[in-house]
Amino acid sequence: MSDDAFGRLMASADPPLIVLTTAVGDERAGCLVGFHAQSSITPQRYCVWLSKANHTYRVGLRAARFSVHFLTVDDLTIAERFGTLSGEDTDKFAGMDVDLDPHGVPVLTACAHQVSLERIAVLDDGSDHVCLTARVTSARSGRSFLPLRVSNATHLVPGHSSDERAIQP
Repeated sequence: MSDDAFGRLMASADPPLIVLTTAVGDERAGCLVGFHAQSSITPQRYCVWLSKANHTYRVGLRAARFSVHFLTVDDLTIAERFGTLSGEDTDKFAGMDVDLDPHGVPVLTACAHQVSLERIAVLDDGSDHVCLTARVTSARSGRSFLPLRVSNATHLVPGHSSDERAIQP
């Protein structure tokens, strides 16, 4: 297999970017995610792959509820905040308008397109990401939008490299 060919194919796919948020007790977490997809029509399921290097991964292992924020082309500053800062040393939510859903999950009020999730499974196949499979509990989107895509954010430098691995709590 050619790594170059795989890279070209994935770059051509150019998925939309989301911010995933969650909380356990008073500990909030959120990160920029490029690996995510609807995984079932009936029942409604959604999968998100979290980098093991991220603070959100460690909080997410203990969390049952999540919020997916679909970013628009106007949300590059949100992508930059959640994609380049590390939650280990920065409160990514500081200075932002944030509501809490009924389960205490942070919801970014600036993002009009959002899905609430309840975790049903986690798959760790030994790679640098884990797959979170979740039940969709609610969704909101007032209008169509132009998504912010991976190609719009290639200049962002992640808070952690993909080869870092978090130590599980």
